[in-house]
This record gives sequence, C-alpha cells and structure tokens, in this order.
Amino acid sequence: MTAKTKKAASSGYGAAAKIYLKENLGIIIAFLVLCIFLSVNPITSNSFFTQKNLFNVLRQISTNLYLACGMTMVIILGGIDLSVGSIIALSGCVAAGCVARYNLPLPVAVLAGIIIGLAVGIFNGAFICKTTIPPFIVTLATMNIAKGFAYVYTGGSPVRVVTKEWQFIGAGYIGPVPTPVVILVVVLIVTAIIMNKTKMGRHIYAVGGNPQAAEFSGIKVARVKFFVHAYSGVMAGLAGVVLASRMYSGQPTAGDGAEMDAIAAVVVGGTSMAGGSGKIGGTIIGGLIIGVLNNGLNLLNVNSFWQYVVKGAVILLAVFIDFIRNRNSK
Repeated sequence: MTAKTKKAASSGYGAAAKIYLKENLGIIIAFLVLCIFLSVNPITSNSFFTQKNLFNVLRQISTNLYLACGMTMVIILGGIDLSVGSIIALSGCVAAGCVARYNLPLPVAVLAGIIIGLAVGIFNGAFICKTTIPPFIVTLATMNIAKGFAYVYTGGSPVRVVTKEWQFIGAGYIGPVPTPVVILVVVLIVTAIIMNKTKMGRHIYAVGGNPQAAEFSGIKVARVKFFVHAYSGVMAGLAGVVLASRMYSGQPTAGDGAEMDAIAAVVVGGTSMAGGSGKIGGTIIGGLIIGVLNNGLNLLNVNSFWQYVVKGAVILLAVFIDFIRNRNSK
C-alpha cells in the first residue's frame, strides 16, 4: 500500500468515524453519563469500574446483541419478532441435550441449536411472506409454540451439562476476552457487512421505507422478508446455545423477556419503529446502554420488580423520541 493510498484510507476511516459520532451523539452522551454516574455513585463506585464487572457486563450484553442484530433488520422492515426469547429456550435445551443425553460432539450440538433457530426463523419468514398476517401475530404464535416444545423436550427440568468444552462457549475466555464477546465481534462484523455492503442490505432499507415502491422497482419483497426473519432466528439460536453454556444447562425458562431487551437495544439505538431507517452502530450503543443499566440497577440493589418498570420507561421514552423525530421530519 502506497503512502497516498494509506492517507486516503485514513481519511475515509476518519470521515466514517465523524459520521458515526454525528448520527449517534445523543445516545453516546447518554451512555457516558450513565457510566459516569455509576462510577462516582458511593454505592457502585467500588464495584462498577472493575475488570471483573466490566467483563461480566460484556458477557451479559453479548447474547442480547446477538438478538438485536437480527431484530434491527426486522424493525427496519417495519415488523417485530417476539419469538426470539422462546427460540433461546428451545435451542439451548436441544443443544445441551445433544451433549448430555446423546453424547454428540460439541460442534454438532452447537450446530443443532443454531439450526433450531433457523427452522423457527424460516417458519416465521415463510408464513409472513405467504400471508398478510402481521409479523406481530405470527411471531407471537411461534413464541408460544417454541416455548411449548422446550417444555415438552425437557419435561420442565433443566438439561445439565458440566463438561469444560461446553462451558467454554458461554463462560470461557479466549486470551483475556470472554468467548461470547469474541463471537459477538464476528456477529457484528457479519451483520454490518450485510447491512452496508450487500444488495440485500440495500433492499432491506428499501422494503422498510416503502414496500410497494420496492416491489415496483423489481425488488423481491418476499425474499427480503424471508431472509430477515431467518437471520433473526439464527441469531436467537446462537444466543440460546451461548446462554445455555453460560448457565451450564439448557433451561425451558431461559430467554423469558429477552425479546424486550433486544427491542429496547434497537429502539434506544435509534432504529425507527416505523421502518426504513436504523444502523447497527446505533444498536451497539443501545445494547451497551441496556446492559449497563441492568448492571447498574443490580449494583444499586434496586428491586427486580422495579427494574421492569425502569426498562419499560426507557423503551417508551425511546419510542416517543422516535415519534417526535418522525413528526418533525414530515
């Protein structure tokens, strides 16, 4: 690479960074304020900014951001996927069962969990593409179906796995970095490439902005919706395997409410619930805010019941800001 090429590349990265900061300045400031508050608060100052706690936060937000990557695409389309939490439970139980019950190799178990997520995502995508039933209703139905299958498969009891190989996926480290975080980096890169560098990414934005216009311009809207819901299923399947590994067991109750945290990360990150706009970069900051908020509420010993109230208020505030922004842009 010549000096001129290096300078051009550096300039390009600098311009991209400026655009990113400009687009996400508000939520970045909110994130920094939250971190500063937890760092100086007498109750949390000695426990928040420690290496152990920060790695714990990163490990916890990883599974949420897997979901949020798929959910960002779904919401850009103007839809929603309520089934991801139940997919976590089903895929985690099946993957754990492959190891504990059938003594299958770890890669086969991981693949089985991801395929379960893909299968549910394909079902969602096919049903949504072939009918006019809203995604909310379709994924609400599959949420209950997947949760039911998880209970049927386990009989309501956890599927325990105690091998070190299994625990490495969700509770291990690659060097000093937690394994789920390494997986997250790969997932974010793949998602960003799809959204920003591929024809499918451009079509997702086009369909989310105006499905009829996209159809008239030659875009196969059904194929786009099918892909997005299948991708969301894969991300939920991956999250289920990682979470089951972190808990040392596949549990039918795992993933309860996970769809709400994923939706919160997406809307806090600036993706419009009206569809057509949103960036994975904003979702990353949104996921960090939700993760740090959860961690901070725990460190402050806030009652878990009140935590639901706080997170609900955060989602409502983010949606309201989106409403104001869309109204002012008209």
